[in-house]
Amino acid sequence: MRLVRLAKEPSRIADDIRAALASLGRGSTVVGGVALIGVQPPDCEQPVDAVVLLPRGVLIVIGVDLPDPALRLHAPLEEQWQADGWPLVSADDTVNPATEALLLSESIAEGLRGGLAEPPPIGTVVAVGPYVETVDQPAADLAGSVRVLHPTPTSMLAATVSLATASEACSIDQVRALLDMLAPEATRQSDEQLLGEGFTASTAEHPLAASAVTVPAEHPPVPAKPTPSSAPAPAPVAVVTERPVPAAPAPRPPSDPPAAPTAAPATAVTGARSPSRLVRWLPLAAIALLAVLLVVAIVLATSGGSDQAPPKQDPPTSAPVAPAGQTATGIQFTQRAAAADQRCASHASGDIQASLQRTSCSGVHRASFELVVDGRPAAATVAVINFPDTEVAGAFKKTADLPGSGGITDLATETGGWTAAVPKFEGSAYGSAPEGTGIRLVQACWLNGPSTPDDPALLRAVEAALTVPVG
Repeated sequence: MRLVRLAKEPSRIADDIRAALASLGRGSTVVGGVALIGVQPPDCEQPVDAVVLLPRGVLIVIGVDLPDPALRLHAPLEEQWQADGWPLVSADDTVNPATEALLLSESIAEGLRGGLAEPPPIGTVVAVGPYVETVDQPAADLAGSVRVLHPTPTSMLAATVSLATASEACSIDQVRALLDMLAPEATRQSDEQLLGEGFTASTAEHPLAASAVTVPAEHPPVPAKPTPSSAPAPAPVAVVTERPVPAAPAPRPPSDPPAAPTAAPATAVTGARSPSRLVRWLPLAAIALLAVLLVVAIVLATSGGSDQAPPKQDPPTSAPVAPAGQTATGIQFTQRAAAADQRCASHASGDIQASLQRTSCSGVHRASFELVVDGRPAAATVAVINFPDTEVAGAFKKTADLPGSGGITDLATETGGWTAAVPKFEGSAYGSAPEGTGIRLVQACWLNGPSTPDDPALLRAVEAALTVPVG
């Protein structure tokens, strides 16, 4: 998905929305499309968080800020919402926090439908925050074209798949018409960029459209089959009769009379079959020779092994692996996974991934740890991203420290290295620090309950993880 940022988004959850859309990456490998961030559609008094033009539909994404974070949000579209069992009330007559967002989305959808002859399916995403672990929607609402969710890469991907349901992908002409309606001031996307995002070429401009109706070229006539009298002799026979006889007869003594001239044709006919027999037996002879050599090599190896000690092995040249258990600032860390990779952006998400795609990252070293803080089990994920110089590293750190900028995928979660519960790093405590010409990023969360970014115990775990060796 290609992001085009036009203006500042109106909601506080906007950073998470942008990061979730950016995590899908450019190209049509996942869903494709063009996301207009902060776009102000016609007849709208203010910009909306995003309008996403997908190959098979359109999503209108509007952020809704809740008063506080919630673990579970019950969000029916036409009834009162409840956060962790407490009803959400408003000073005015609105039923729930999404009422105004749905009215705005419907107004935008009507404008798009009125401006196109064949409008694609149009869905609405109500993105809630600052943080919601689980959103419950009634089954009847889920059957419609509205999704209420906290914007994460997973939830946003699920919404794009379930709401963009056109049977055929939009053409370049159709998406250009939508772009002209929504953001005529935006930079024009080239045909190659739109094709790369999954939109199809129009029939008039498709390079293969014209060739499909051309008259086929006439092929040269097939030559007539030669008669038996004029047909040349088969190639194998010609080769056999021209090759010399492989086994020449022993020379006769000088006293013996020369062979009769008529014997030559008989010798040639007999010799014509000899090459075929030689061809059949040569592979078997080669196999037998290889078998003999293999036996000899085995005998020499076993006999030599009894006379002298095996050569001394050189130490491995790979990077040392961090010890399984180690202590930092009084906290015991148990390593569950560690690995290095030169592909930095492929293990990242959000704005961090976009930053790594633009910079010359030289490698990333990741590690996952289990630890105990104040008697509670916790998890920490560590990533050290290396750069050619400290200037590039400093610019990356500024991006990584922004709230909602994405992150680095946890290695043990990616490889199945956790022995018990898989940690959920949503709402985790975060920290970063320079490390040579690189930047170390750390996240810590509880294994037996929800986490918050300002938890003092988790912040102590982050400070400790900033010093733990990762190999």
